Amino acid sequence: MRTLVLAVTAVLAAAFAPSAHAGSRLHITAGGTPDHPRVYSGGGRSVPGIDVDADWVVVDGFTLERPSAPGVEIRGNHVTLKNTRITAPQGGDGDGIRFFGDYLAIEHNTISQTSNRDGAHADCMQTFSSDSPPSNHVRIEGNRCEKIDNMCLMAEGPNDGEGDGKGHTTDFLIKDNFCETLVASQTLMFEDVQQATITGNTFAAGPDHAIGLAVHSTGAHVEGNRVDPSIPCEVGIDDSSREGYTGPEPACAP
Repeated sequence: MRTLVLAVTAVLAAAFAPSAHAGSRLHITAGGTPDHPRVYSGGGRSVPGIDVDADWVVVDGFTLERPSAPGVEIRGNHVTLKNTRITAPQGGDGDGIRFFGDYLAIEHNTISQTSNRDGAHADCMQTFSSDSPPSNHVRIEGNRCEKIDNMCLMAEGPNDGEGDGKGHTTDFLIKDNFCETLVASQTLMFEDVQQATITGNTFAAGPDHAIGLAVHSTGAHVEGNRVDPSIPCEVGIDDSSREGYTGPEPACAP
């Protein structure tokens, strides 16, 4: 995992830039540089959703109550989302966060009350690669996914059978998160995602198994997670994903 280094910059009045107005989603299109990432600081302020279409951006400290889903969508490289609360995303697939890009950090956010109503598959976080770029070098750390109907994380690469076959999805660090899945069969699901490290997480009651590795999700490393006793299987894996796997003996299918 390459370390994502973000310089500290001043809080920007541009956080509520010309692309945003009362009642609309905050649309971030102006990024920074490697030496000076552009910081959008909310200070707890409420917005109806956030879309990031820029590189070298830090989004810090917003509140999203019943935003249109996904509450936050990231399309860019070297983007950090932190200290943001997303509650009860509405409509669409019901996701809290969707992300697409390289060198992303999602840290110390709280996402709660995603609902599968009306046929949604409401994940806390999701990425895929069909009409969107694959995601690489992603750190998801210290978040709380509370009362999530579907999965804490659904990650699909470009070669999972539904993607566009362009590139690869690799190098995920999933660390020290709290994940509460209410309906789905697994809390984390990886399809065609290589080199995932899953450590120090708390998997609360609900699913049949905590982690699913499928469709050539090779090189996964699993250790030090806390699994609720009601979850019978920590790791489910298919034959195509066993190469390079280290961790608890898989005890079920993904």
